[in-house]
Amino acid sequence: MNDTIRAGGGAGLRIVRLANFVTPASGGLRTALRELGKRYLEAGHEPVLVVPGDAESDTMTPQGRVITIPGTVLPGTGGYRVLAGRSRLITLLDELAPDRLEVSDRTTLRWTGEWARRRRVPSLMVSHETADGVLRTWGVPGTFAERAADRLNRRSAWSYSRIVCTTEWAEREFIRIGARNVVRAPLGVELDRCRPGRRSTVLRAQYADGADVLLLMCSRLSVEKRPGMALDALATLRERGLRAALVVAGEGPLHGSLTRRARESRLPVHFLGHVADRDALADLQAAADICLAPGPAETFGLSALEALASGTPVVASASSALPEVIGDAGIAAPDMPSAFADAVRELLSRPEPARREAARARAELFGWDRAVAAFLAAHDAHTSRIPGDPEAAL
Repeated sequence: MNDTIRAGGGAGLRIVRLANFVTPASGGLRTALRELGKRYLEAGHEPVLVVPGDAESDTMTPQGRVITIPGTVLPGTGGYRVLAGRSRLITLLDELAPDRLEVSDRTTLRWTGEWARRRRVPSLMVSHETADGVLRTWGVPGTFAERAADRLNRRSAWSYSRIVCTTEWAEREFIRIGARNVVRAPLGVELDRCRPGRRSTVLRAQYADGADVLLLMCSRLSVEKRPGMALDALATLRERGLRAALVVAGEGPLHGSLTRRARESRLPVHFLGHVADRDALADLQAAADICLAPGPAETFGLSALEALASGTPVVASASSALPEVIGDAGIAAPDMPSAFADAVRELLSRPEPARREAARARAELFGWDRAVAAFLAAHDAHTSRIPGDPEAAL
């Protein structure tokens, strides 16, 4: 499909993006949508994001046009909504007449791939999590989870022009079923905002409250993220004689049970809820000594990458894609409290300047310019203006 002249006078593509499970307190997905949209706009295209909310709205933002449609709340998810009205969404898509469709939900929105196919609109489904990994975290046995995931992934691979995976780890479940339309495109990190120079000994002391080590977990507090592992690791470290404290930035359905557990076990944990101020979160990520990322189904882990950019090394679940992302700037630990505690001790044994420099160096491999170039290539989208190089063109 040829590029067309769009509102604003630019020659570019109208890239309509659909996403579920996005709330004001969302983490990595919300960040990815914002940063990709902003850079699609900078590259000369017209991004339009459609998400569920509690009321209808249509606004222009730094990431392009954002349309909110009233969505159904999913029970037990802490406020997640989905675009459940198919007829309303079809009408909107027909009105928007996208040149490209990009979908960030592989379950309830999978039908949109068939909509795009019938209208000859090239489409992408972005795999933000592995299907079998999520099923396992919800207690589905491994064999059944894999079979169910394979069925879902075959239908997704057929429905969409391309499947975008952010890591090789995420790509494997599609390779397993023989999908031939899979491409890889990493996500990125805001290197200017997340930086080691934000480290504050005053802020660290405030949250450490006399402890020798300050741990941080930035995560949605839901079953698939396994946030309880951070509390388990903290308890293990303290039992072994290491005076450590934990800060938890994030909200979710497990918040109440986790706070009760910390209180009853007398664990020094500060629950901050959702930290909406991105600068305040970056300060916190720089102040911590170690970041914990226990989610076993993570396909990329933006919060972990932000910690690395802030100079803070990461202990991540070995079951996730994060070992591929963090490299030697962190440690991949088996999903056991003792293993996470061992990894924390090992990272602390490295000289602080060296481990913080290694963390930053690793994050610098993941700039957003590289990420948006990969996503636009997956869209077969011409870039009329490259961020930072107004004279260049592809």
